[in-house]
Amino acid sequence: MRLCRQLLAAVVITCPATHSVAETRDAPVIPVAAAIEQHDPDIDIYALMSGKCTTLRVAGRDFACKAVGFFHSEKGRVNFAVALDDPADKSHVISFSGENGNRTQEYLYELPVDRMLLSSKDRPKADGLPVPAVELSAGFCKQLGNFAARQVSSIYCAATDYSGKTYELRFQSDGSPITVRRVRQTKPSIKGDPFQ
Repeated sequence: MRLCRQLLAAVVITCPATHSVAETRDAPVIPVAAAIEQHDPDIDIYALMSGKCTTLRVAGRDFACKAVGFFHSEKGRVNFAVALDDPADKSHVISFSGENGNRTQEYLYELPVDRMLLSSKDRPKADGLPVPAVELSAGFCKQLGNFAARQVSSIYCAATDYSGKTYELRFQSDGSPITVRRVRQTKPSIKGDPFQ
């Protein structure tokens, strides 16, 4: 359950994280606010999958993964989020993020990736959680399986950010049904900040 919260928090906190700046050595500094629309968190579906990452490579380093999740927003943005098994950083999460994904066949979902979301212990925090760095990128994800049947057999993602760093994920399901949850946005029932 802790991993589920970690993945969900990493993805949800990304939505208001538009005040940071994406910087690279070779590319101009791009204000992320110009590339990401500002809005409240709007995750409406998330799915958690059990299995293992046969490949998880982040900027040339290999990792194992602790959890893999699929997050869909009401406005159509999708994140394949991965909690890395990194002994040096328990907050290490990456997400392959994009829009306009589609099901090209009954059991094949394809997502063009236009940014990588990178969370680590060294990132600024909001509500106690790291705010991901947003790296504009180009790539894709392919998911084999069907959410309606609660079965995903594999996920493959590959992306390169504008500084040339590469990211790759190969996830293989253990055959267990995935956990899918719908989230409904409601008006807050608490008036004011309950922690003040």
